[in-house]
Amino acid sequence: MKGIFENKWSVIGIAVFCSILWGSAFPVLKISYVELQMHPDDIVAKLVFAGIRFFLAGLIVLVFLLFSNPKKIIVTRRQFMVLIILGVIQTFLQYFFFYNGLAKVTGMQGSILASSGAFFTVIIAHYYYKKDRLNWKKIIGLIAGFTGITLANWGQEFQLTFQWDGEGFMILAGLTSAIATIMAKELAVGIHPFAISGWSLALGAILMLIVGLPQLKEDAIIFTPLGLGLLIYSAFLSAAAFGLWYSILKFNPAGEISIYKFIIPVAGVVLSSIFIPGEHLNVAIFAAIAMVAIGIIVLNYPNKKATIQ
Repeated sequence: MKGIFENKWSVIGIAVFCSILWGSAFPVLKISYVELQMHPDDIVAKLVFAGIRFFLAGLIVLVFLLFSNPKKIIVTRRQFMVLIILGVIQTFLQYFFFYNGLAKVTGMQGSILASSGAFFTVIIAHYYYKKDRLNWKKIIGLIAGFTGITLANWGQEFQLTFQWDGEGFMILAGLTSAIATIMAKELAVGIHPFAISGWSLALGAILMLIVGLPQLKEDAIIFTPLGLGLLIYSAFLSAAAFGLWYSILKFNPAGEISIYKFIIPVAGVVLSSIFIPGEHLNVAIFAAIAMVAIGIIVLNYPNKKATIQ
């Protein structure tokens, strides 16, 4: 297995596959909202739905870790407190904003707006790490990325729109993701990546269910065979993508792998235009995904001087 995660072409294939999986989440969730008859303004229903999904995803990751490397699933009391904090921020808060924001925007817009997390991470790192300051390359990448995010808000009708609980929530989800990324790097030292992913997903999901289930109205979520299938798929895609991504990340430089994340908004936009009725590509969307993709590539493109040193 180690050879697969080190071979150049298999690594590229896995990185692309993971990005497509993450991109597919946007149309899957939009279709799920309709299939499960969840009202766009029902915050509690989406909180419970997200809780079920991420509890299943976290469980899948932890079970895999239990069979592959059982010692790594055990954490100290201090590490468990860190995982609870990550669960609150990385899972509960991030996906509270994400699920409710996505209900108010198109799948294509959501795919592009969600990429803001990559750009916020660069900005936060500038103020947090002395060796990770902004330079001209990063500034160009940020300008391209945020230009694409702005273009995404022109929507299907070429009219600039902004809803606080729609586009605003999607951007807040990106900001929360960026904060959680820095926190995970600083606080989760000595914890296996699978344990971080599995525990933070499961713990955040449990909090979602504790908050949401007592407030859930009758018939707020109508489960159907297709709806259950979409729920299981969304849980699987999270577990599989995180598991495979962390595996290739373990054996390869982060910069060389992260560059393929530009595929996530592209896949999200293309799949949304195919599977979501009423969503179609236009000039603004093409320009938006191009700018976001350029921004992500520029930010993650390896620095030759740093490589030589």
